[in-house]
Amino acid sequence: LYLLSVGVSRYANPEFNLGLAAKDARDFAKSMERQQGLYYKKVEARVLVDEQATRAAVLQGLRWLQNVSTPEDVAILFVAGHGVADAADVYHFLPHDMKENQLSQTAVSETQLRSTLASIRGRALFFVDTCFSGKSVGKFTRRELTRMANGLASAELGVIVFSGSAPRQESLEDPAWGNGAFTKALVEGLAGRADFRREGVVTHKGLDYYVAHEVRTLTGGRQTPVTAVPNGISDFPLAALSAAASDPRQGAKP
Repeated sequence: LYLLSVGVSRYANPEFNLGLAAKDARDFAKSMERQQGLYYKKVEARVLVDEQATRAAVLQGLRWLQNVSTPEDVAILFVAGHGVADAADVYHFLPHDMKENQLSQTAVSETQLRSTLASIRGRALFFVDTCFSGKSVGKFTRRELTRMANGLASAELGVIVFSGSAPRQESLEDPAWGNGAFTKALVEGLAGRADFRREGVVTHKGLDYYVAHEVRTLTGGRQTPVTAVPNGISDFPLAALSAAASDPRQGAKP
């Protein structure tokens, strides 16, 4: 498994700072790295957070993800931070060094994300949890992210997209949770709570169900994750449980 995990809490322009996006990226990467020797023979993760997550570094990471994966591999892109749309309604992920008046030159566009994910030869998954604040750039609605997700999940491109929230919703975070609601549910689900069938593995459909239910519950219905899955892709495992996690005597929860 190859993973690029990007999270930006601290921006060069501090007006855009967030609370937990960088921690979300680190914690998601750790949850997948634990799968080395469990479900995956090898897990190689690159984590870019805060000052490391410049536009140049993110683009280099995307090229790496595209080039290293083979048809037998799983490749995952995780991004957390700000996402906005420009005047042409093109979605952009905002890296640490973005400049609000130069989006096309300083942000990572949906075209660049799409190009990478579409070129992955094995299974490709995209976990995206981007939000915007009142100080953010441009006219942004969740339609852009939904459209991008649906496009990536077309039969032609075949990418499974887990999006942190539905149209017109904010992605919520709370220090009491330790993560954003979406990442908290992802990490818990991958650790075993999404193994509803007690088979010792967490599948993408099981994770989808758990994350959707848990985030709605955690946020009192204010946030509803959305997953786009290409037609024709059958359910498959993303993670295996350790012996302790899969033993009901250890208190594993659904």
